[in-house]
Amino acid sequence: MESLQAYLGTFSWWHAISSFIFMIAIIDPIGNMPVTISMEEKGTKIHPMRVCIYSLIILCAFLVLGDIALRIFGIRIEYFAVAGGFVILLMAMEMLLDIEIFKSNDLGGSGDLVPLAFPLYAGPGSFTALISLTTDYSMISLLVAILLCMIALYIVLKTTHWVTKYMKPVSLFIVRKFFGVIVLAIAMQLMFANLLKVFRPELVRDSAPTQMPEIIETPHADIPTNTVDSTAMWN
Repeated sequence: MESLQAYLGTFSWWHAISSFIFMIAIIDPIGNMPVTISMEEKGTKIHPMRVCIYSLIILCAFLVLGDIALRIFGIRIEYFAVAGGFVILLMAMEMLLDIEIFKSNDLGGSGDLVPLAFPLYAGPGSFTALISLTTDYSMISLLVAILLCMIALYIVLKTTHWVTKYMKPVSLFIVRKFFGVIVLAIAMQLMFANLLKVFRPELVRDSAPTQMPEIIETPHADIPTNTVDSTAMWN
């Protein structure tokens, strides 16, 4: 039980929400709305619940097994985070410049697993983002962040027709560019922060916040007798 708790780490809502904002920017369900709309126009049936379940399974499996794979190949997490930051940088370029860098082929059949769950929502960008986040956040916080992302993804997929009906294309364009800037800033932070850990680890240790001292309650019997009696001051 203790080993499982040590593996999952300590849960923090702040870390979970921060990871959720990061992951939802990478998954980008609003920016990928044109893909789902185009697939439905071509007659491909999309089931939002199945897409979210498939994506959840893929992301959780990679989150749990990704660290084991790194240990097998002998790759330090800092180097993988730098590589992941570079991949995220390319994704930001796609969002900002409207270019296609990552080629995804529709293999036919149902669109729930391919290409929506993989590689659109649970693809290389999400994988590298998860591995990169493990350097700072606990496993349980990331699992909660993934679950929150799937809830948001389900809401977006369920309301795609409503959003496209009342939201103009220029509004979708602005949202995509806004998330592109956020993803670009996150990629820069991942790359340079982990490069600093590789080349100047002493600076990271020196800048780390000191741990708060543990507060130990002292029994009343151990209180010194020379303490000032507050009631005597008023007499």
